[in-house]
Amino acid sequence: MQSTIINTDTSTPFRRKFSNTLYRKNNLFLFLLLTPPLLWFGVVYLGSLFALLWQSFYTFDSFSMAVTNDLTLENYRSLFDATNFDIILRTLTMAVAVTLATALIGFPIAYYMTRYGSRAEKGFFYIAVMLPMWASYIVKTYAWTVILSQQGILYWCINHLGLSSVLNHVLQIPAIGGNTLATSNLGRFIVFTYIWLPFMILPIQAALERVPTNLLQASADLGAKPAQTFRRVLLPLVFPGVVAGSIFTFSLTLGDYIIPQLIGPSGLYIGTMVYTMQGSVGNMPLAAAFTVVPITLIFIYLSLAKRTGAFDAL
Repeated sequence: MQSTIINTDTSTPFRRKFSNTLYRKNNLFLFLLLTPPLLWFGVVYLGSLFALLWQSFYTFDSFSMAVTNDLTLENYRSLFDATNFDIILRTLTMAVAVTLATALIGFPIAYYMTRYGSRAEKGFFYIAVMLPMWASYIVKTYAWTVILSQQGILYWCINHLGLSSVLNHVLQIPAIGGNTLATSNLGRFIVFTYIWLPFMILPIQAALERVPTNLLQASADLGAKPAQTFRRVLLPLVFPGVVAGSIFTFSLTLGDYIIPQLIGPSGLYIGTMVYTMQGSVGNMPLAAAFTVVPITLIFIYLSLAKRTGAFDAL
């Protein structure tokens, strides 16, 4: 006696029909694929930014230390006060200086990795560039507080090289000096440059990899000197990679608050000001207004960087 097996599973035809529908309608498949990340981006990210922007118009009562819902532009007016505006300029100056320094240091390293390094040397440089990124950011910053101290290895090297008098003269310069390297703007600049340097090297190296070698050879065959080849051929092709790296170094320096707290002289940066206003004082509206400053600066910077094709080099 033969038994008949009846298939009651209706999910398989439904799945097949659904997959065929997605195959025929690519736009529907793309919509379903992008809906979860777009919802996260729209609700969590943009929603929090909008809430922060809205709070920047609230009023802070310095007498009762309370925040009220009364809308005002006083927080943005206070950004142009001498003290607050000095904080913005100090942060912006450091961000620009770190960006230029990382570009000047990172370009030769990336160029040697791409054009002259053997396979073993390239592996060494990749490890040397990537390895510091595996360490904790706070651990590296605390390590630099020891390195820059008067009992640190940097002072030991300077003393043995007989450069102590040169360092003392440099530390007496008002704009960059201090009592020691650990309490100077120069020391803070060194730490910023070290921390963000890999973010500049890697985009430049990726841009250099895409430059055909025969273009440089053709430039030399046509009688161009190495400096002319660099200025007129190589640099224009690699410049989007430099700008791509500067996006990281500029924005990360602009919003950092840990390094200015641990290294350098007294003097608030935008990040430390936001932390102080929100965490210690409780002036959330002014902290939100200060947060809008780097957002605006980075938005302007990204708009300018897009015109150079920097996003293609990321």
